[in-house]
Amino acid sequence: MSVDDTGYANDRALAIHPLIYFADGEEVTIGRADIDSYAIFPLDGAELVRRLADGATPEEAARWYESEYGQATSVDHVLAALDELGFIRKDGEPPADAGKVRWQRLGRAAFSPVAWVAYCSIIIWAIVVMVRVPTLVPDYNDIFFTSYYSLVELGLFAGAIPLILLHESFHALAGRRLGLRSRLRISQRFYYMVVETGIDGLVTVPRRKRYLPILAGMLIDTVALAALIIAADLSREPDGACSFAGRLCLAFAFAVVVRLVWQFFFYVRTDLYVLIATVLGCVDLHTTAMLLLFNRIKRLLGLRGRLADESDWYPADRRAAQWYSWLILCGYLTSLTTIVLAGGPIAIHMFAGAIDRFTGTSNVSARALADSVVFLGLNVSQIATTMWLAMRARADRRRARLEHVIS
Repeated sequence: MSVDDTGYANDRALAIHPLIYFADGEEVTIGRADIDSYAIFPLDGAELVRRLADGATPEEAARWYESEYGQATSVDHVLAALDELGFIRKDGEPPADAGKVRWQRLGRAAFSPVAWVAYCSIIIWAIVVMVRVPTLVPDYNDIFFTSYYSLVELGLFAGAIPLILLHESFHALAGRRLGLRSRLRISQRFYYMVVETGIDGLVTVPRRKRYLPILAGMLIDTVALAALIIAADLSREPDGACSFAGRLCLAFAFAVVVRLVWQFFFYVRTDLYVLIATVLGCVDLHTTAMLLLFNRIKRLLGLRGRLADESDWYPADRRAAQWYSWLILCGYLTSLTTIVLAGGPIAIHMFAGAIDRFTGTSNVSARALADSVVFLGLNVSQIATTMWLAMRARADRRRARLEHVIS
């Protein structure tokens, strides 16, 4: 009995977990659904994996491959990849069981014809309301639903939590409707902390079925925006003035508008980025586009010796990166424009107002002074926390590089 470099006997069949195979052109995605582990194989490599999964020994699979394709292959590399992906069953390990995905029925109901009629009706109703009462069109001034800045900040934060969870839950429901698992995770993009729903199993369904799970969050954001506008209209005073509840709804509505605009910040890999990458059949478009962008800059600066190697880039990524790299710059421009037109005026208004309470000549109540203290304290602590996290991340990267050099 011979043993290859991976530790598996060449003349003994392997125990492989149940796998999913999805062919897309000249490639096949193979995965294990219970742990969301997936990889892309060429057609010949996928057929080799099928042979191993069907009970062929590594030696038999290698002989079949040479007979079928007229050339030898390194089965050792395939076995190493399968082992790293968790596809090979260890001694005593039971076969994987993906089980039934929970909330699948709810996912189907959330995107049923009845639901679509309801969503469209709410959106159309809101459009009619905004045409009839232009003051109900969300504006950055709506953020100030109260004169107390700390309440504005805390209120928007509290209101954002259910809206964000609603956004992510619709991603998950759209995936579970297809029988795919999902998980919620928190990550950092640039200087943003983001909440995102991972549906790794999307790679195993036809591309046309991936679009709804990708766009489901923006769909429910639009519906929520429309519902908030309608609620603001229904809660107006008899004289037509906006009530406190209505002002609060419009404040939340503007926050939703900002989040929808945020989807165009392609550099933080938003839902629209995922949509573009999916339509084009890309694997890691963002990384490739950034490397291409840096290569262009280095060529302009005459730093050709420091160019990133472009030979290993995935073909679809390389083609799309030629123009998508400019969209990344557009994303930065959109981000800057949003800050200038919305974030800047809001921040200036609130900080200037809070500080003016300490420096102004008019009498200011103790409650207003306390509001300014809380507001400034909240923002200073946020800035300090962001700086601390950035410094810690930088220290971790330096420590990792040093440990790599030492090892």
